[in-house]
Amino acid sequence: MKQRIVALATAGLLTGLVAGCASPGAPQGVADSIYLGGPILTMNDAQPNAEAVAVQGGRITAVGRRSDILKLQGPATRVVDLKGKTLLPGFVDPHSHLSIVGLQAVSANMLPSPDGNNDSVAQLQENLRRHMQTSPEARELGIVLGFGYDDSQLKEQRHPTREELDAVSSTVPVMIIHQSSHFGVLNSVALKQAGISAATPDPQGGVIGRKAGSQEPNGLLEENAFFGAAMRLMPKLSEEQASGWLAKAQDLYLKYGYTTVQDGRSSPDNVAQTIRASQAGVFKIDVVSYPDILELGDGSMMQGPYYSRDYTRHFRIGGVKMTLDGSPQGKTAWLSQPYYKAPAGKPADYAGYGVLSSDKANELMTQAFSKGWQVIVHANGDAAIDQLIGAVRVAKQRVPAVQDPRPVLIHGQTLRKDQVAQLDTLGIFPSLFPMHTFYWGDWHRESVLGPQRAEDISPTGWVLARGMRFTSHHDAPVAFPSSIRVLDATVNRVTRTGQVLGAEHRVDPATALKSLTLWAAYQHFEEDRKGSIEKGKLADFVVLSDNPVTMPRQQLSTLQVLETIKEGTSVYQAR
Repeated sequence: MKQRIVALATAGLLTGLVAGCASPGAPQGVADSIYLGGPILTMNDAQPNAEAVAVQGGRITAVGRRSDILKLQGPATRVVDLKGKTLLPGFVDPHSHLSIVGLQAVSANMLPSPDGNNDSVAQLQENLRRHMQTSPEARELGIVLGFGYDDSQLKEQRHPTREELDAVSSTVPVMIIHQSSHFGVLNSVALKQAGISAATPDPQGGVIGRKAGSQEPNGLLEENAFFGAAMRLMPKLSEEQASGWLAKAQDLYLKYGYTTVQDGRSSPDNVAQTIRASQAGVFKIDVVSYPDILELGDGSMMQGPYYSRDYTRHFRIGGVKMTLDGSPQGKTAWLSQPYYKAPAGKPADYAGYGVLSSDKANELMTQAFSKGWQVIVHANGDAAIDQLIGAVRVAKQRVPAVQDPRPVLIHGQTLRKDQVAQLDTLGIFPSLFPMHTFYWGDWHRESVLGPQRAEDISPTGWVLARGMRFTSHHDAPVAFPSSIRVLDATVNRVTRTGQVLGAEHRVDPATALKSLTLWAAYQHFEEDRKGSIEKGKLADFVVLSDNPVTMPRQQLSTLQVLETIKEGTSVYQAR
């Protein structure tokens, strides 16, 4: 009989006593460094807490009592006194987009409060003008880019228009990207350069916004219409520019304690740029890429040396990404029941839409299984999740010999309770998005899903009740890659207005930490070397300002990342 994962995690971290930690036995070998002097949360249920950790050659050589570990001290050993701060395994990013975070780092900040100040169209316009005047990237690229606007948080409660972006510039292309990354708004120059006019039909899986009563584009592009236009508008980066963007993105992840980062839905250009950056020694942390399964070209990128379980200069390709629908906050996720309030111009029974036919989804999933590729699948709406479940079921029937393909559901915002059991039966790993409860919880309740369905977004409680593991992600650049915001939302599920959304899906801090470390390593097939502080694993650590297990849960958002350590080397320190 299965034991509930939540009970294991809680019992391990909350009741494990340092005095009862297993001794590493007779120490052997002199340590390069020893960490002691503060709580050490190992994420290892067999030894949940420790007094000290020894590191040699980038790996953990001993974990246990201070007196035992200090026997490994030599003349050159660096003894690090934590001074009461908390040491944990480095955070493992279950899902985000490193390449696009690089784009975000050089774009105008269009985020609403508290991560920006774009709470009205006028503020958005002013920030774009300032960026156009001061950004070297805007001058170099010949396009003004903005990232992170959110129509649900703007005073006007709508997307900006092409005319409002024309007021920023009528001579330079302007493109702003929605916080979900599933929409964009273009000014007239950008629309022309992207080849979009009144005569342009909507692409499959996408919508070109039109002015009322006409076919003239209003500037808003949804899903595949936006992705296609963005590809045509984005200038080709030099090797130096691409590496510089990736370095800036890496700095942001380091600030939040991540030692392994995902680049989900990488394009061929993204993969090539990341390989070049890897070869140039840009990366201090590990980057695992999942190229878009629809953009594999001749398939050469899915062969060695980079398609591997092992990293080459901190980079590897871990599998492929499939996308089945859009964004719930943008009301393009594919639901089985209509949206609580239909978007403007849509009928009352509007429920979003998928981006692939079920036959195509089945074909692609079968291809991945037959090739042995891990596939991570973007599915927000429960209708899209049904499509994922069906595709995995078909692929297992067609490729019965496949061993532990470990497909991953990415987001699963409207995952139904009956679907959780099917994920468990089929071995589909859920990577959920509880951080939505803070950023869009009120919007989900009031407009997207309504009071009842909104309670169950990212239903971690149902997953844990089945004894399943899960991960909790930030989907950067949808939000900043803040491990602390992820932790707080996974535990507390408090909205912007201070209301709890889905009390039965709140989890204890010990479980939430597992979802950011050991279970995230498992998701990536890396649990043998990452995710916990155990002998033989990589010395990937993060130092926090307080102990997230013992501090008041309501204060988790006040935690700070003080240091990030990759393979025994400090790669970030807070100033």
